[in-house]
Amino acid sequence: MAEKLIAPLAGTIVSISIENGASVEEDDETLVLEVMKMKNPVYAPCTGTVTELKVEVGDKVEEDDVLAVIESSSNFITQM
Repeated sequence: MAEKLIAPLAGTIVSISIENGASVEEDDETLVLEVMKMKNPVYAPCTGTVTELKVEVGDKVEEDDVLAVIESSSNFITQM
């Protein structure tokens, strides 16, 4: 199941530490959003693989914008 990484506030993307295909753990820092001159880390909502990165450094985003999509690894079922 895909989880969306959502912007908690309106601001500017100042750094990104993930890329398409990257593996992330729940609560890993994925990017930094600058809001009113304060840097705010945005953390992964789940463990999984980044399938779509929707922003670049310098992009301005609004609250609740989708920043990335992460395919949750907790939904994979091992078949025997």
